[in-house]
Amino acid sequence: MRLLIVGTLNGQLTTATKLAMDKGALVTHAADIAQALAVLRSGRGADLLMVDVAINIRDLVTGLEAEHIHAPIVACGTATDARAAVAAIQAGAKEYIPLPPDAELIAAVLAAVADDRRELIYRDDAMARVVKLAQQVAASDASVLITGDSGTGKEVLARHVHARSNRARKPLICVNCAAIPETLLESELFGHEKGSFTGAIARRIGKFEEANGGTLLLDEISEIDVRLQAKLLRAVQERVIDRVGGTRPVPIDIRIIATSNRNLAEAVRDGTFREDLLFRLNVVNLKIPPLRERPADVIELAEYFIRKYAVANGVPARPLSADARRTLTLNYWPGNVRELENTMHRAVLMATGAEIGPDAILTPDGSRIDQQKSAPAVAHAAFAAEQVSRGLVGRTVAQVERDLILETLKHCLGNRTHAANVLGISIRTLRNKLNEYSADGVPVPPPGGGEPRVAAA
Repeated sequence: MRLLIVGTLNGQLTTATKLAMDKGALVTHAADIAQALAVLRSGRGADLLMVDVAINIRDLVTGLEAEHIHAPIVACGTATDARAAVAAIQAGAKEYIPLPPDAELIAAVLAAVADDRRELIYRDDAMARVVKLAQQVAASDASVLITGDSGTGKEVLARHVHARSNRARKPLICVNCAAIPETLLESELFGHEKGSFTGAIARRIGKFEEANGGTLLLDEISEIDVRLQAKLLRAVQERVIDRVGGTRPVPIDIRIIATSNRNLAEAVRDGTFREDLLFRLNVVNLKIPPLRERPADVIELAEYFIRKYAVANGVPARPLSADARRTLTLNYWPGNVRELENTMHRAVLMATGAEIGPDAILTPDGSRIDQQKSAPAVAHAAFAAEQVSRGLVGRTVAQVERDLILETLKHCLGNRTHAANVLGISIRTLRNKLNEYSADGVPVPPPGGGEPRVAAA
């Protein structure tokens, strides 16, 4: 994680720097706002800014916004400086850390604000196969395309690949292509020279150069305009980029990982995505299955989120009840892991008993998940599965076979030949079975769909 410390606070931030470096952060210092902006423009970048409250944080926030630089700010000041702390938060700081700094507090803030400790949690075989392939290709420099529905964990898998690559000690730079306006995305990716457009008050290094030596994650790459895709293709293919307003190409050494929740092959057919770019990006495809196709992952993830949010909220990590587990596994999870995480966060806060029951597993509007209206096909499938399970338990194979044959025969209006074809058995086998049932006193539907009858004694 890259940390930029702005200001000195009478030397107190030197201690904070050491604590942050002990936690694995790469630390850069800037004396004031001007130096901080120069560092960020230069491509050294930062995942988090730790700023002395003596610095005008509102001016810093305004400067970052003017140059479309996105980085969270944590303000630092003496424990008694409550007014400065409130002012910093109001100005745009995400958190306030009282000084002298505490090691555990520094670690917690770095983890929470930079969100750099997300783990890859899985148990299901379907996900295990994807992770195995990811680990197999991680050490290479091949471009990777990660696909899957929204919320399945594409960015988490991308971080997993980077962490196991030969570039793990270099930065992983993430760009959400869907979140940046089209007019700004080119500058964000490739950088710009001073005066290249209105507002370009200084040279700005883009994400490609910022990721040099490491990995560039292009999240939701399908949202990039076709015109910009041509420039992106050159960067991927030739490993050189052109800054906006630049006069010479800039070489880059990066690995590219892209993600998409859309079918890019369909986008190619629709003319909204370049086929040659898809070929370059899709050297290895990691397709993450939706959560509904990874049933063994549901409880594993739920229990992980319970532990996580119990600690974060200072409440006990209650176990899931049997009914709660059933509720979770039967749900369709259209929002995938992201929806499950939010649901379990609510459950941790709402649970009151010794266990987390289905009454605590709620939708955002407060209704129970097991009572919400789901898609008709999903609801029917869940109901049918439950009924079948209940009907089979405690019965012998012979009893189940008998009921299946008789119900199929009834459905076929007593037509033996048709029923045998549906059941996948010979007409002779069917007749033998029916004779056995009739001899045992079981009513058998006659040919022609009449009332079931028992063989005469």
